[in-house]
Amino acid sequence: MRVAADLELCQGHQMCQHEAPAVFGLDEDTDTVIVLDEHPPGELRGQVLNAIKYCPAMALSLEDE
Repeated sequence: MRVAADLELCQGHQMCQHEAPAVFGLDEDTDTVIVLDEHPPGELRGQVLNAIKYCPAMALSLEDE
């Protein structure tokens, strides 16, 4: 799987970081998400899906490779 974030849409709510802290971080200078692990292990899939689901700006996506 591949995780992506649209920085144009991100509003810095940090919900993704709360749901999947091993995958998402925050760039404090721009107040936008940082994808820490673009290809996280399969066991984090549930956390990533929750991060996508709860993102208020709908800035996250997941692609199966």
